Amino acid sequence: MSPELASYIGYAASFFIVLSFILKDLTKIRIVNLIGCICFVIYGIFSGMLWPVIIPNGIICFVQIYYLIIGKKK
Repeated sequence: MSPELASYIGYAASFFIVLSFILKDLTKIRIVNLIGCICFVIYGIFSGMLWPVIIPNGIICFVQIYYLIIGKKK
């Protein structure tokens, strides 16, 4: 993947993370934050396996998915 495309994915990730702080509905916050974290994982992989970016965002993805699933059961 080209470095330019990886940068755009990183910018999109940052946008979604910031957007998640603006929203008020918890489900929307989790979904938008999940999208941002997925973008950061992709960015970290395509930018040369940036483990400090991949690991925490991967963990946050699983946390968001967990709470989205648990929230739907309640």
